Amino acid sequence: MSKVLVTGGAGTIGGAVVRLLADDGGWTIRVSDQRPAPDWMERTCEIHTADLRDLNAARDAIADCTHVVHLAAIVGGIANFHKLPFTLLEVNHGLYNSIFHAAIDAGVERFVYVSSSMAFERAEEYPTTEESLDRTLTPRSSYGFSKLAGEYYCRAANDEFGFPFSIVRPFNAYGPGELPGDEPGIAHLVPDLIERCLLPEHPLKIFGSGEQTRTLTHIDDIARGIITALKHDAALHEDFNISANEELTVKEIAAIVWEECGNDPGDFELEHLESFAVDVQRRWPSTEKAKRMLGWEAQIGPREGIADTVAWFRSR
Repeated sequence: MSKVLVTGGAGTIGGAVVRLLADDGGWTIRVSDQRPAPDWMERTCEIHTADLRDLNAARDAIADCTHVVHLAAIVGGIANFHKLPFTLLEVNHGLYNSIFHAAIDAGVERFVYVSSSMAFERAEEYPTTEESLDRTLTPRSSYGFSKLAGEYYCRAANDEFGFPFSIVRPFNAYGPGELPGDEPGIAHLVPDLIERCLLPEHPLKIFGSGEQTRTLTHIDDIARGIITALKHDAALHEDFNISANEELTVKEIAAIVWEECGNDPGDFELEHLESFAVDVQRRWPSTEKAKRMLGWEAQIGPREGIADTVAWFRSR
């Protein structure tokens, strides 16, 4: 039986990945995270708690694992990009330095690096293909730069050591498990909106015009994409956009959340706040490569997924 390390496995996407790996039945799973693991994860996985920026801790985490899914990072919404720019670079690059080094030394069979749509922060081609990355300007945000740098680590390790990597780029992840931040914009868009629509806040505050577009992708679809890349021979040394295909404006997303929280659509009203220097105006990727090479495509629509996420919020 193969043994897989999931770094950041106690997070929102990590938890979805671990659940699907456990359901698959063909894996021994080790989760490494500084956050406490939920009870169900402790019952089904080996739990490793450490700061993986330490090389010895990373080596301990990877010891006897054949596969790695690297999710550990500082993430969040657009406010985090501006509040913690140096910390994002420092922590994420510190993780790369140790995790990649340990994985190279251990000779793992497959390393799946979970990048970000923010690698395409300054995209100008739509739908944005994987190949267009070579024609896309370097991200302005430290977060986007740090996630793109992880892709460079993959390719550099392969060029020098024959490192067996796959890269996946989730777009606009949402779903049960992520809580809103202490202030708007610290967490991702959907949990922020759900918290305020359940109050309900009226008018509902959003950053910017609301015409910015996003492709909301449920964490279960993202987890399926990650695991497909982990297992599929065609994913070796390739990169894939893992995303839904429906391009929605932030205003449209806010309206769906408002309604799924049980509010009257006729009462929907927005208040527009000044946005941040980095607030991507359009996000619409191509997922044709993942469908053609891996047989993967998103299955959960935004209204169904938001309803699922609202139900999780209410259950808490």
